[in-house]
Order: sequence, then structure tokens, then C-alpha cells
Amino acid sequence: MVEPTIVISFIAGIVSFASPCILPLIPGFLAYLSGISAHEQKGARLKLFLNSLSFVLGFSFIFALLGVLLNTVLESVSYTLQAWLSRIGGIVIILFALYTLGLIKISFLEKERKFAVRQKFSASYITSFVFGTAFAVGWTPCVSAILGSVFALAITNPSLSFVLLISYAFGLGIPFLLVGLFTTQAISIINKSATVLKYFNIIVGILLLILGILVFTNKLNVMANLFFVKSLLS
Repeated sequence: MVEPTIVISFIAGIVSFASPCILPLIPGFLAYLSGISAHEQKGARLKLFLNSLSFVLGFSFIFALLGVLLNTVLESVSYTLQAWLSRIGGIVIILFALYTLGLIKISFLEKERKFAVRQKFSASYITSFVFGTAFAVGWTPCVSAILGSVFALAITNPSLSFVLLISYAFGLGIPFLLVGLFTTQAISIINKSATVLKYFNIIVGILLLILGILVFTNKLNVMANLFFVKSLLS
């Protein structure tokens, strides 16, 4: 059975991509990185895809590096300390959930943190890679609660920290690649999703709250195993 936190991290990446203040901007952003105008996008699918791939590799590199660092620092912690890390991680995720639902304010999450990339390189793929690394470092208010929850999961599972952050990168990266490959169709779908996106924070907040409670009570694996057993018996 796949470790449930790996699946959760992958889904969290997809959810981050679907954030209301990020999703509508993605086709135009990728076109900007590629140096392609709106009229040229239909005939430049390969270039858009390759620039999307470079962008994804950029933020995946940062997440992989962070995963290795977390694993190196926390791999030797005792069982008692790991239990406390789980409780602290659960509390952090619950706070992120309450923030996402608009029930509390966390001021540092509302400040955009990013490295400004003011120069475009002669090779657009290098520019896309650099923008990808900057995207990973710069937590926007839209995705900070989701990404922060993944980091909390990684801290509570030091041995899986690298895999969890790579899973998050895959979940975030695959939709980017699909948009780069099918830009015209993606724009149509994004435009039609506006009515659904207004419920985004409520749904994400509830899911984070459930996750935080399960992590705090150390019931996440228990619930996953129970679900797995039931699916085998059915």
C-alpha cells in the first residue's frame, strides 16, 4: 500500500495549482516565459511545453533540495521527539486550515515572499528554470497554507521528507506541463472553472482541518489502513 502522506502531498500539489489567484494567470505566464504572444500559442506548442518543463524542473529542484536537508537534519531524532513533531505538525496544519477558512489571521502568510527575477536570459529555457526556482522560494498567500502543510507533514515524517516534497512537486508540475502542451484547451477549461473556484478556500480549509486532526492524533496511517482493509473486503 502506498504511504498515505505521499498521496496527500501529490494531491496538495494539484490543489496548489488550482488556487484561484494562480490558475487563471498560468497560460499567460508560460507564454511570457516562452516569449510567445497570444496569437502565436497555437503554432508553438513544443516551445511552450519545453519552457513549462524547464519551469517545473526549477521548482522541483528546490523542493528536492529542501527534502534532502530536512531528511539530513531530522533523520536521527528519537521516537519521543518524532511523536512531539507529529503533534506540533498537526497543530500547524490545523492553524493553516483555520486561516484558509478565514477564521483566523496569520499575518506572515499574507506577505508575498519571492526573489525578483528582473532579467530574461538569451535562452528562454534558462529563464523558465530560474523563474521556477524563484516560484518555489516565493510563497504567495494563495498557496502558503497548502505548501506549509506539506512541510509540516515532511517534518513529522523525516525519513519521507524528500519523497513527500517530490510528490508535491509532481502534483504541482504535471498540470503545468498539461497546460503547456494543451494551452488553448486549458484556457477554455480555466475560464469555465470560475464558478467552482469561489468555493476553493472552503473545501481546502475543511480538508486541511481533517488532515491536521489526523496528524495530531497520529490516526492518519490508522485511517488509511482501515480504508485499505475495507476496500479489500468489498
